[in-house]
Amino acid sequence: MTSGRNWPFWVLVGGLVVGHFLLHLAIGLGATAPDLLTPAVLLAARRTRGSVAAGIGLGLGLLQDSLSLDAFGADAVTLTILAYLGSRSRDLFVGDSAVFLLVYLFLGKWLHDVIIYLLSGMPGQDESLIWLLVFAPLAAVYAALAGVTAMAAYRSVSGER
Repeated sequence: MTSGRNWPFWVLVGGLVVGHFLLHLAIGLGATAPDLLTPAVLLAARRTRGSVAAGIGLGLGLLQDSLSLDAFGADAVTLTILAYLGSRSRDLFVGDSAVFLLVYLFLGKWLHDVIIYLLSGMPGQDESLIWLLVFAPLAAVYAALAGVTAMAAYRSVSGER
């Protein structure tokens, strides 16, 4: 893919990043808004080399962490790891069907939440297990659906298959 043909995809990724911060901060939806940053990083990672993907994950993770009062650096580390793994996923899985993207984004978001949990921790053992097994997968479904919807809109506009 040449960069001249690829610019609409990067507009999509930028739109997801801007949309994430608009929903979470400007509109003030907070936890009720989907995480659009993780799908943006995961989608970008599928189109870049591992080092570039890790740099994107680090930069967006630092941007997210700059707004956090606790566990500074956890999102930077998490998104860097996810971006690198997402980039390497091209070696294992070929194609970008809607079902693959749904599973890929779901697993990526769930792994994001698990890594954040491991790095920053949550109070209460019982509450943590419920959070990891119930609320994190629900948040992953929410983010995956948002990412697949954005990608479907991009494909319909750009004509990409």
